[in-house]
Amino acid sequence: MMNDMKDQDEAAVASNPAFLVSSTGKIATWNSTCRSMLGYTEQEILHHPLNDLIIAADRAAVAAHLEQALPQPLEVDLSLRQADYGEIASRLTLLPQFGKSGRLIGYVALIIRDGHIERMGLADEVGNIPLKSMMNLIAGPFLISNADGRFVLWNESMAAATGKDAEQLGGMHLTDLFRAEEWLRLQPDLEQVMAHGVRLCVETQIRSRGGCAVPHLVSAMRLAYGGKHYLCAMGFDISERRREQRSLLVRDRALHAVSNGIVICRSDGRDSPIEYVNPAFERITGFSAAESLGRDPRFMAAPGLDDDERHRLRAAIDARLEINVVFRNLRKDGELFWNDLSITPVRDEQGEVSHFIGLVNDVTALKQRTAHLEHEVNHDPLTGLANRNLLWDRLEQALQTAQRNKSLVATILLDLNKFKCINDTMGHEVGDEVLKVVAKRLQASVRATDTVARLSGDEFVLVLADQPSLRFALRMIERVRGDLSKPIQYNDKEIPVCGAIGVSVYPHDGLNAYDLVRAADTAMYHSKEAGKGDVHFFSVDMKSSTDAKRALEAEMREALEGGQLFLLFQPRQSLSTARVTGVEALLRWRHPQQGVLLPAAFLGDAEENGMIVPFGEWVLQQVCLMLLRFKAAGRVDLPITINSSYREFCRGNYISHIAAKLDEFQLAPASLELDIREETLLRNPHLNKPVLEQIRQLGVSLAIDDFGAGLSNLRYLQELPMQRLKISRGSVGSICPVTNTGDLARTLIGIGRSLHLPVVAEGVESLSQQNFLRQNGCDEMQGNFFREPMTEAELRLMLEMA
Repeated sequence: MMNDMKDQDEAAVASNPAFLVSSTGKIATWNSTCRSMLGYTEQEILHHPLNDLIIAADRAAVAAHLEQALPQPLEVDLSLRQADYGEIASRLTLLPQFGKSGRLIGYVALIIRDGHIERMGLADEVGNIPLKSMMNLIAGPFLISNADGRFVLWNESMAAATGKDAEQLGGMHLTDLFRAEEWLRLQPDLEQVMAHGVRLCVETQIRSRGGCAVPHLVSAMRLAYGGKHYLCAMGFDISERRREQRSLLVRDRALHAVSNGIVICRSDGRDSPIEYVNPAFERITGFSAAESLGRDPRFMAAPGLDDDERHRLRAAIDARLEINVVFRNLRKDGELFWNDLSITPVRDEQGEVSHFIGLVNDVTALKQRTAHLEHEVNHDPLTGLANRNLLWDRLEQALQTAQRNKSLVATILLDLNKFKCINDTMGHEVGDEVLKVVAKRLQASVRATDTVARLSGDEFVLVLADQPSLRFALRMIERVRGDLSKPIQYNDKEIPVCGAIGVSVYPHDGLNAYDLVRAADTAMYHSKEAGKGDVHFFSVDMKSSTDAKRALEAEMREALEGGQLFLLFQPRQSLSTARVTGVEALLRWRHPQQGVLLPAAFLGDAEENGMIVPFGEWVLQQVCLMLLRFKAAGRVDLPITINSSYREFCRGNYISHIAAKLDEFQLAPASLELDIREETLLRNPHLNKPVLEQIRQLGVSLAIDDFGAGLSNLRYLQELPMQRLKISRGSVGSICPVTNTGDLARTLIGIGRSLHLPVVAEGVESLSQQNFLRQNGCDEMQGNFFREPMTEAELRLMLEMA
């Protein structure tokens, strides 16, 4: 009977739940007995505060005990809340648990319902509970071993953890719980427990079912009974805690590894003291963690900068909202940096914002690159002046201001005179220096509110904004002209500088930016024609003449693109053998309204407006195609001559372009000849010499064209690598058919012979001229007396019949 009652008491006590509570008052373990009594699963209750189980009216004693982390047991009668919102009147007992260092690590919580125990003292109640039942209430493995390490007693959790039955556990030794290397580590500490009664608390790994090792927190102490010593050991599975630790470690390493700065601040009213910064934050700001912790991040703010962004940030923090802002902060060394900052609020279990996480990204380099690109987009790289894009924007702004203020805007277009000559004779480095000096002078001569822009090459535009009167604008323009006209000193050389200046004024000469710049360009063009470096203001008469020239340029482009240009060919004859020695290609324009135009009708304008260059490229292409056809027909002994203008000859890539064409069509250089006018050679002697030498090295023949039409420099001509001298039409035309005299022609022929150059007479129109030239030693002639210009087909027929 007594045994039956004892079994009933053990069953009653074993049915009461027991679990562990951490030192912070949160539930750490939960077993099936707890779930059966209160209805909560592990997922629903673990890591929740113990007070969540207690009816609010009964919480005070338990809350005070846990808050003060008292190391004494607590026993209190109270009501517990069940998962279905029911209540159970119970007695809660908290037994303190201590770690290796003696520090309180938590409590064993024991719940006994009122109907299962008699009202007695705490010591009596606990003392009457059977040991086996008490051991089974412990959530983790528990065992008692003898001095030899053999198992004497264990609980159900030990059997479950190891997967052993009672018979197997009865034959086990402590060493069976651990791997060999782990036992070697633990054995000295366990010996100290048995020898001196010290307490042991250590993290280790226990062999579980299947042989795998499971991490446990093991506490052990010595138990004396009946003159013998026993080892009591209890373990708590810390697998989940290890997983959480590893997860936290990975997160911590990730925070340390990221290149962006991370700062975590506590939400604390108006201030947000820093609780954590990562190494990237230290690197970006220069402030160490020790220098940052506890301070509000605003200590890095740059005073007076980006206040609007800072107000937005503060408003978002006050409203507990996410935000991204970009502003400037100060590094520790005082250097400004652009901070791209993203703020995210973090909420606690109650849904309140407890912290803010800031992601700091140093975008200083990006800002600098963007500013640099914006400057490049809107500024000339050589002079730093505004470029065409910025000019239009500034001019539009100036016009809007003038419209509001009823003021004037002066637009000045300036083109440097003889700048190409500076480039050609002194080099591009000097030319660049001249442009930079001119840019500085122009900027210095106007106000900060005005704009100086470089359009292209040596062309500048000035916008004088908000001019109160024309008299005021005139004074500023005169200052610009005066500052510009001063010579530039470069390497002990004095470089004269002047420019053609054209001016238009809003609103008299135009109401929009385009019309004003066009009007200033027209005025500048007339200034350039005058060639005196004077200032020319736009007028309607200028527009008419300029429009005509622009219309002619448009017609020339149409002629080039529309197939209106064509070539005729005039052969050259030897006066001694009557053999055809070469052919000159002559350009013609089949104008839709004016008919066929000779070169004299349009090449002067083409030279002036630059169309001579594409015209020359077209002629070279057509001549190469014709030479290719001659080569296919077996005629490779007849060179074709083309004329080279000053603008073409002075181009830096002119010779390389000719060489490329000859190479493209696989033509011998000797099949091409260049006629260069004498005045072209004398315009820039220093430049022409090396260019002519390049032509000679290429193998293309050179001839001085129109020799004797102007002033000559025989010493200079003697130094040039020429193969032929062509005397002018005027000298041939001066030959008198009655008296058979022609002093100019005879002199020019003599000069050619003294220079050891074959002489060609151009424009021969009569038999008497031919006879005179032959008698005076002229080598070749060309003109209508021998053959008028003809088509390629006519030339082929003539050559076949010769």
